[in-house]
Amino acid sequence: MSDRSHALYSVVGLAGVLVLVSMACSSSYITPARLTATANAAYIGTTPLPTAFFVQPSQTPSPQDANNATLPTIEREPLAPDPTEAVSATPALAPALPVDASAPPTLYRAQAGDTLKALAVRFGVNPIEIVSEKPIPDHEFIEPEQLLMIPQRIANTTPNQHLMPDSEVVYSPSSADFDPGVFVESIGGYLSDYTEYLGSTGQTKGADVIQRVAIENSINPRLLLSLLEHQGHWVFTKPNSLSETDYPLGHVDLDRRGLYRQLVWAVTQLSIGYYGWREGDLTDLVFTDGISIRLAPDLNAGTVALMYYFSQIYGFEDWLTVLDPELGYPALHEAMFGDPWVRAAIAEPLFPPNLDQPDLILPFLIGQLWSYTGGPHGAWEGEGSQAALDFAPGSLESGCVDSDLWAVAAAAGLVVRSSTGVVAIDLDGDGNEQTGWVLVYLHLSSEGRPPVGQWLDKSDLVGHPSCEGGRSTGTHLHIARKFNGEWIAADGPIPFVLSGWRARAGDAPYLGTLELGDELITACTCGSFDTNIKREDPNAKSTSDESQAEQP
Repeated sequence: MSDRSHALYSVVGLAGVLVLVSMACSSSYITPARLTATANAAYIGTTPLPTAFFVQPSQTPSPQDANNATLPTIEREPLAPDPTEAVSATPALAPALPVDASAPPTLYRAQAGDTLKALAVRFGVNPIEIVSEKPIPDHEFIEPEQLLMIPQRIANTTPNQHLMPDSEVVYSPSSADFDPGVFVESIGGYLSDYTEYLGSTGQTKGADVIQRVAIENSINPRLLLSLLEHQGHWVFTKPNSLSETDYPLGHVDLDRRGLYRQLVWAVTQLSIGYYGWREGDLTDLVFTDGISIRLAPDLNAGTVALMYYFSQIYGFEDWLTVLDPELGYPALHEAMFGDPWVRAAIAEPLFPPNLDQPDLILPFLIGQLWSYTGGPHGAWEGEGSQAALDFAPGSLESGCVDSDLWAVAAAAGLVVRSSTGVVAIDLDGDGNEQTGWVLVYLHLSSEGRPPVGQWLDKSDLVGHPSCEGGRSTGTHLHIARKFNGEWIAADGPIPFVLSGWRARAGDAPYLGTLELGDELITACTCGSFDTNIKREDPNAKSTSDESQAEQP
């Protein structure tokens, strides 16, 4: 089915529900004051918070702005993550409880990116129970602001206040002209003098490490900078301890020591929260003290990303304090960069109504033999949005071997990034990877890779498949899509379709199929005959057509 209408029972009934909901819409949410006496306590000690350098949305401050700034202070107690804290055998917080059957339903306005499936999971209901006066699509995005009526089935959830816009978590249009390097240098804190050796770029400035992780994972650099300041005091001052120096994002692990590894860990947690919520795979948080709690079903993906991140480094009570909108991390972020909701008013919704994928072709030349080796899986790091597909060129050898076959542009666009193993093609041609549709290719060899600024027509060469860039056990091509900075799930509301082949997810990452009519190709790294795929010439006549044309 495409669309179906979930009819309301009667106008009179809806009016009665409206009255009931207005009296009880938030009574089931746990608030900091209700759960812990320390939730509203002020932080002890004094740490200066920076004045917001905010002139217009997404502008970067000048050094003069920083030099003339005055730093307000708020009282706060430093909260140090304790990796050795014992997990409570009996969690102090009860799991989500069912609501009495007589409870009035929730009136919910759809947010950009909502789907019927995800909403049903979040609210703990059957999809057929979600009703609206307007048709609700079964699989596509629901129109933002559409009013839905949903049975109230769960209680004892997290607070439902939205703490961070989606556009402030993903690398969206609101940060297209934000320069982390200029910002960091204008402040002059510890990060401005920091360098770290990376295998692909050598000795690298701290701000460049931030930018690299941000653009590769499509996570907002503003968010990374404020998290770095909150956890490690790297931006405005300097670390207060060896732990903050070695583990500036709060995750104490010898294998994650240093800025780059800490950032990679952090963006992974943010992505798990953001896309897990978006795609309906995440409903609960588990804290370092063993407590678990159900996420309020009407949260936005950006807020859940933060909630999940902090749940990985704090116990429940400290988590509540850190996320206090007035005294915790959200206040610090706003003090650094201005009100994120002002920027969001310009950049959102990230998904406009009736968004469709542009026409895309299989990313290789007509007639060449390739294998479908990877179904939907992580766009960049292994976890997060299942946005990517993998193809391997036909070869008599396995492993990382040179290939003479070419990957091609699946659509026309402007090359906006071309670096180790990577090519990003901006389909709207405005030169910003943060806006509109973008195709990201990974594991392209340096030979034949187009430079930044080159315009590519559909089917133009973009390079040879290889093992360059990222982790790889064999020569292949990895391709994913973004829109307005958000990764688009390959088997989601806007499915990945290449030359008519539609991607379907399997039971685990990298599994799945490509479907075209009655034809089916199952992904497998084995490169067997069953995985073979060719891009056909759309102008070529089939053999049967030619034979019929030859008959008198």
